[in-house]
Amino acid sequence: MSHVFVWMGLLALTLLHCGSAFKVVCYFTNWSQYRETTGRFTPENIDPSLCSHIIYAFAKIEDNVIANSEWNDATMYKKINSLKSRNPSLKTLLSVGGYGVGTAPFRRITRSPFYRSEFVISVVQFLQQHNFDGLDLSWHGAEQSDKERLSDLVKDLSAAFNNEGMQKFILSVSVPAGKEAIDKGYDIKTISEYADFINAMTYDFHGYWEDNSHPYTGHGSPLQKGHADSGSASAYNVDYAVHFLKTEGAPLQKIVMAIPTHGRTFTLSSAQTMVAAPASGPGTPGAFTKKAGTLAYYEICSFNHGATKRWTEEQSVPYSYKGNQWVGYEDTRSVQIKARYVKSNHLGGVNIWSLDQDDFSGSFCNEGKYPLLGAIKMELDKRE
Repeated sequence: MSHVFVWMGLLALTLLHCGSAFKVVCYFTNWSQYRETTGRFTPENIDPSLCSHIIYAFAKIEDNVIANSEWNDATMYKKINSLKSRNPSLKTLLSVGGYGVGTAPFRRITRSPFYRSEFVISVVQFLQQHNFDGLDLSWHGAEQSDKERLSDLVKDLSAAFNNEGMQKFILSVSVPAGKEAIDKGYDIKTISEYADFINAMTYDFHGYWEDNSHPYTGHGSPLQKGHADSGSASAYNVDYAVHFLKTEGAPLQKIVMAIPTHGRTFTLSSAQTMVAAPASGPGTPGAFTKKAGTLAYYEICSFNHGATKRWTEEQSVPYSYKGNQWVGYEDTRSVQIKARYVKSNHLGGVNIWSLDQDDFSGSFCNEGKYPLLGAIKMELDKRE
């Protein structure tokens, strides 16, 4: 009989390990609620069984304290946190900052220990008030002069979140994947020491940028270096970014690697259609996301009707083209390869940017609901 209990105990531990070995960190964007018809995304569209963590993007900084950025954020917070009733192990975090905020608000709150303290206290109170389990610090575009300030802010948040006798909160920090950006503004060793995990933004390595610095096609999230990548572009791939973070002092188990659900688009300027083909501008906006240069996966599925689809073996990702439009993206095959990469390199897990750009309704790709996220979860949960 004792042998049975031992076996059952080992089985339980094995199942527990399999279920919690890798984080699946899913970003919810509070602006996706404004998309039209079938592109509209709200907390009701989330399947909480697919995520270990949900991060709500974004809160803002106002008068040196954390604040809502949308008129109905408080209501949305409740809906996000109510998902814990359907997945009791789910953790929710609130992300502050983001792409559109810039560095100015963060510089204001890190002018002195007093202003940092004022901000940190407001964060603790805000998380408690809205029932979040932690904070994702998303200071984009940090410069050399911000490096120490960012590190000090991470230290102060960590100290407050782990204060004896207080409610403990999770602290994650979003960092860019580009070598130049990391070198400039992010002390990875210090951030790794004080944060629970790092959300590495391993996407948007290529795109048609406003400064016309990238007048050729390129995949946004290639796993490996491509033959056309030379010089600084040799670092514009997931594998380089992950290993660079490691060399900078990030423990592998704290690196949570991004897998995007959007693709980067280009307008071709010649008859060439391969990776590194000449481009004259970003691709045309999607019907729902309405932003030049990017398409959600479900929009790509629609684009691919009548398009020519290709697979680049050296970078383990697909791309397609139709007329003068070109898009590099992720599909179920490429995200499974990335999930296996996470497992084989013993990383902490994956972060998904973002839930609303997968085919969440299952209406576009004929692959069921959340085909990309589902494929990632299935691969991570596989027993070796």
